[in-house]
Amino acid sequence: MSLLKEFREFAMRGNVVDLAVGVIISAAFGKIVSSLVADIIMPLLGLLIGSVDFKQFYLELRETQGTVPALVINYGLFIQTIFDFVIVAFAIFVAIKLMNKARRKQEEKPVTQPVPTAEEKLLTEIRDFLIQQQPKL
Repeated sequence: MSLLKEFREFAMRGNVVDLAVGVIISAAFGKIVSSLVADIIMPLLGLLIGSVDFKQFYLELRETQGTVPALVINYGLFIQTIFDFVIVAFAIFVAIKLMNKARRKQEEKPVTQPVPTAEEKLLTEIRDFLIQQQPKL
């Protein structure tokens, strides 16, 4: 089997395609949540703690020297990234919880066996009769 054919079979397998779709959707979902945090939650949080923007928090380790830029630790951006992570993790938790709940409801539905028709009953009786007529070994 050629390498190209093996790769095509691998890439077109259902799990790989599902994974690719999941990655693409999660990237878009991440952008939405990042915007939610940066544009809505962080300004409100800043307002609650006195009109402070977390992006302004940094620790300057070395000042700008000529063409060499300043060396800073942007811990405010780090705090915002932590908020992003917590909100994304919570949103994924809620989504998985809802999917599991829906799956459980679907699994709880009793599986009903179809009622055999008169023809099926007759064929079953004939089969059972023929089995009984066979000599035992």
